[in-house]
Amino acid sequence: MSEERFDVVVAGCGVAGLSAATSAAEKGGRVAVLERAPREERGGQSRYTEAYLRMKSENEVSDDFRDHFARNGSGAIDPDLVMESDRPREERAAYARALSLAEPEVIEALAEGAGPTIAWLKGMGVRFGFLPTQFLTKSQPRLLPIGGGRALVEALAAHAASLGVSFHYETAAQRLALDGDGGVTGLWARACGHRILFSGKVVLACGGFEGNAEMQTRYLGPRAVHLRPICKGGHFNRGEGIEMALEAGAAPCGDFGSYHAEPIDPRSGVSEPSVFIFPYGVLVNQDGERFTDEAPGTVDATYEPITRRIFAQRDGIAYAVLDQKHRRIPNYRLAIRTDQPPIVADTMTGLAALLRMPAEALSATIERFNRACLAGSFRPLELDGLSTRGLAPPKSNWAVPLDEPPFHAYPIISSNVLTFGGVKVDARARVLDRDGAPIPRLYAAGEVVGLYWGTYTGATSVLKGLVFGRLAGLDAMQGLKSRERSGSER
Repeated sequence: MSEERFDVVVAGCGVAGLSAATSAAEKGGRVAVLERAPREERGGQSRYTEAYLRMKSENEVSDDFRDHFARNGSGAIDPDLVMESDRPREERAAYARALSLAEPEVIEALAEGAGPTIAWLKGMGVRFGFLPTQFLTKSQPRLLPIGGGRALVEALAAHAASLGVSFHYETAAQRLALDGDGGVTGLWARACGHRILFSGKVVLACGGFEGNAEMQTRYLGPRAVHLRPICKGGHFNRGEGIEMALEAGAAPCGDFGSYHAEPIDPRSGVSEPSVFIFPYGVLVNQDGERFTDEAPGTVDATYEPITRRIFAQRDGIAYAVLDQKHRRIPNYRLAIRTDQPPIVADTMTGLAALLRMPAEALSATIERFNRACLAGSFRPLELDGLSTRGLAPPKSNWAVPLDEPPFHAYPIISSNVLTFGGVKVDARARVLDRDGAPIPRLYAAGEVVGLYWGTYTGATSVLKGLVFGRLAGLDAMQGLKSRERSGSER
């Protein structure tokens, strides 16, 4: 066993951990970053994401930002307690100081911190723009870093390295070191078969539990066997940060029984092989039956609940069935990220055979759907209100007969983009205990922080990691004497 001393020890090398490390180092701190992955794979899921940001400009979040969080900020909870959470924490009733809900002050810190964080990243050379997304229809703007999450990871890591941050790859955080009063004094980790104590304030930024089958089954249920991470980086997220914080007395927060769902092609091994073309056809299960309204609204706002219904089908799989009309939609390929070709047949009977489902059932389903479609103007790039009549479940938009062969199908399963359950933090990214008091010298950012219930507030997870990572690093340096950096000190 060996010991290394730092001012701040960060577990995780995604955008949350790198933001914490960089902001602390900018204040003169001696900082260590522990990363389970090898250097060439550093960054976890951050490395693979396009990093959509729910912002209407580089300075402001979307108009519905706070409202969407508020609507999806808790489970079934006494409304009086929600009102109580608006009061300063020290003035609240004792039972309301560590509620498992999205605190208004935390949402506000995220919203207010977005613009300054983007400006901070631009100072490192990151560029942003409103680029084309995979959503052919959308309800909210999405700002993107040019180069995606990988550009964020590399810019932050380069700046951190220039400030003398010490990177420890293939080093897995395991357990918090505590003093006699329950305060954090450091972090135990394992590297190359050896245990190392990294002493200092700790920022937990090592992801959720998408890569931990046991935790997924424990919290999401036995059907989690049908899930897989959205990208290979998710396999590094094994939930230790959440577990060690809870073991140290942290208050839980977020919906532990849920996750952010995205529709992907199970045949593909590429990162995020999403299939967002289904609103222009029908979704059927293995029995050849429809089970949901495929187009209740814009695809960016409705794909998650639809993907959850796919997950609920037998074996967690469904098929998007389309005819040739979808290929005339402008830029339709943006909505198909899989590298696998569609399954194609000239007849529904032939398609059913390729999909290994009852031919009579699929043909009857399509015939019922076609009869229920009404005449009207098909406008694929906007909500056209072209709906079915007398069909259960209905289709609310883009309902046109599937009668132009050859027919295409894509298999779809639900991926687990990120888990919702985590620990509770305040507006300074300090981890709170079960009585609502900050655990001394412990911070969290990114997926370790629980902030979502039921429905994901789209394009906010990367922003949450960036903002609270930066806040954690800045707050951790409060009270620590700024050091003059030198090569020998590092």
